[in-house]
Amino acid sequence: MKTIAVFCGSSEGASSIYKESAIKLGQELARRQITLIYGGANVGLMGAVADAALEQGGQVIGILPTFLQNREIAHTGLTELMMVESMHERKAKMAEMADGFIALPGGPGTMEEYFEIFTWGQLGLHKKPCGFLNINQYFDPIVSMFDMMEREQFMQPKYRSMVITDHTAEGILEQFSSYVAPSVKTYLTDQRT
Repeated sequence: MKTIAVFCGSSEGASSIYKESAIKLGQELARRQITLIYGGANVGLMGAVADAALEQGGQVIGILPTFLQNREIAHTGLTELMMVESMHERKAKMAEMADGFIALPGGPGTMEEYFEIFTWGQLGLHKKPCGFLNINQYFDPIVSMFDMMEREQFMQPKYRSMVITDHTAEGILEQFSSYVAPSVKTYLTDQRT
């Protein structure tokens, strides 16, 4: 795995544990020589993960829509900052460049980015791992929702394995290294396997 896209908040959250864990992820990516791809801002968890990777000698590519350049405060110290025209172009570029995707705690934008990339995997548009770095049990309600989706038969059981979670950077990256994507979603059989 050479590149990981990280989706996360442009704020630091209510507890210092969120920033501390973002820093540990950035450091671990750099230690493993995995290039960080992220939203390009220098604020919040976004800035923390990028700065930590850079401080450890890692490579960091930011992808920022032009309309957010001043609002999210573009990070000017990155290995590369790519400016794009829209949020759609940002997500498409991250999806194209990344070998895997990790969501750190964040708000609706973080969730939207994660769910879109997860859905693309479910549809077979990519075979890359998608995970939650479950800091402070932040993602427990979403993981429970995935369990409900499977239980109530709105998600095939094989896709539940796509919901990778861990509370440490090392743990999630180890799970990524052995990830095998399930077969593509289909409605051609009655059993939907």
